[in-house]
Amino acid sequence: MVLPFDDSYFMKKALQEAEAAYEKGEVPIGAIIVIQDRIIARAHNLTERLNDVTAHAEMQAITAASNFLGGKYLKGCTLYVTLEPCQMCAGALYWSQISKIVYAAADVERGCRAMGTKLHPKTKIVGGVLEHEAADLLKRFFIQKRNLN
Repeated sequence: MVLPFDDSYFMKKALQEAEAAYEKGEVPIGAIIVIQDRIIARAHNLTERLNDVTAHAEMQAITAASNFLGGKYLKGCTLYVTLEPCQMCAGALYWSQISKIVYAAADVERGCRAMGTKLHPKTKIVGGVLEHEAADLLKRFFIQKRNLN
C-alpha cells in the first residue's frame, strides 16, 4: 500500500527552493505546486535576478504549473510556500482557483491574512508547516544582508 505524502514532505521541497534563492542572494522564499502527490512546479524568488518586483516564488510557480497543465486554473492543486503569500500573490492565487495553500512562516505585516486579502472561497489554507525552519532561513538571510551593508 502506497501512503500519500504529507504536508511536511512537500514543504521540505519548498525549503530546498528557498535555499536555492538564498544561494543566489534572493530573499529565501521557495514554492512548489503539487497535484495528486506529484510536483508539477518548483520556483523561488527571482526579483533581484530578473529586476522584477512581481517575480515572487508563488508567481513563478503559478506560471510553471499553468504551463504544465495547459490551462490557467489550478483546481486540484496545492501550493507549498515557505512564507505566507503577500497580497499580490494571493490575488493571483485567487484567480488561479488553486484548491489549497500550505505555508510555513506567517508574514504578520505583509501576509495575505494580515492584509485581509481574500482567497477563492473554495481555497483551503494551512499555516505553520515547518514554520521554524523557514523563519530561521529568513532571519539568517536578513542578518547576513545587514552585516554586509
